[in-house]
Amino acid sequence: MYFTKMHGLGNDYIYVNGITEHIREPERLAVRLSDRHFGVGADGLILILPSKRADFRMDIYNADGSRAEMCGNGIRCLAKYVYDRGLTKKKELIIETDAGMRRLWLETDEEDKISRVTVDMGYPIFQADKIPIISEHTRVVQEPILIRHMEYRMTGVSMGNPHAVVWVNRVKRLDLAQIGPEFEYHGRFPRRVNVEFAQVVDREHIIVRVWERGAGETLACGTGACAVAAAGVLNDLTERHVTVKLKGGELSVLWDEADGKMYMTGPAVTVYDGIVTV
Repeated sequence: MYFTKMHGLGNDYIYVNGITEHIREPERLAVRLSDRHFGVGADGLILILPSKRADFRMDIYNADGSRAEMCGNGIRCLAKYVYDRGLTKKKELIIETDAGMRRLWLETDEEDKISRVTVDMGYPIFQADKIPIISEHTRVVQEPILIRHMEYRMTGVSMGNPHAVVWVNRVKRLDLAQIGPEFEYHGRFPRRVNVEFAQVVDREHIIVRVWERGAGETLACGTGACAVAAAGVLNDLTERHVTVKLKGGELSVLWDEADGKMYMTGPAVTVYDGIVTV
């Protein structure tokens, strides 16, 4: 099986052209290949598939084999894959995901290779039952949650997948290996949850560390960056256009007041091509 390793700000995935490759048991394959010691090493597996309703379809499998609805870094890399390899020459694409249709705008470098991609990430959803988060309130805004005998305050957002945003004063000091799994598997999250620990630098800059459902701490998360930006506006901590600094780099996120959608811009990088026996 031919594959390509790609990353967006260090959030790395193994990409397989499902148009030409027949993939059996992708859940098991994701677990095997994502292993950083005995496999290729990645945060998950992304299949590029044909779509009857869009230019392409994206299926995402986390490193533990579970399905993810949407991945902001992953979809930017998918756009680079299909353009750089001649599967399309469009610089505006529609990609079908489990979270719905996503529109992308592609930027090329002097060699006509994709360097940056802007993604219409859709509307942030704050209704607790649609995220989903178990709560007595319609919205989860700065709501207390007890983790390892310590109270945190979380704001719930769905970007097609569930997020809990937690504002902290010193994000670099957190032990995510300890508290991340406690959040992810907490009983208030029926489909588990992605957690963003966010520190406000000023109203236009945020530092974020991410614990991703099914993958652990990752260097970046596109949907997570959008969730943080939405939560920042909701809590009157930030402006609508912010720079989100993650461990792997920076994303530009805009919550457009005119149409209510989130727009994320960031890089996409090809690491290498490979062949693996499956």
